[in-house]
Amino acid sequence: METVKVTMTKVTDWLRHATELGMALILAFVMIDVLFPDTTGVVKNLGIIVGQFSKEGLVGLIALLLFLLIFKNKSQG
Repeated sequence: METVKVTMTKVTDWLRHATELGMALILAFVMIDVLFPDTTGVVKNLGIIVGQFSKEGLVGLIALLLFLLIFKNKSQG
């Protein structure tokens, strides 16, 4: 049973690092898009995602806030 826990811990750590890398890349692409408009298209895609949340009104806003809260708690722990 211990090997399952060790494996799950390794997988969770790997996924956490992959998520952190993805967030860092998104931030880098946003900076590139700000400096050189329409280079990567990340800002446009982020606008579309935020627009989809806002279409859902209060439910979308609550879902977005819950996602951010969960992501923040997971990245700190």
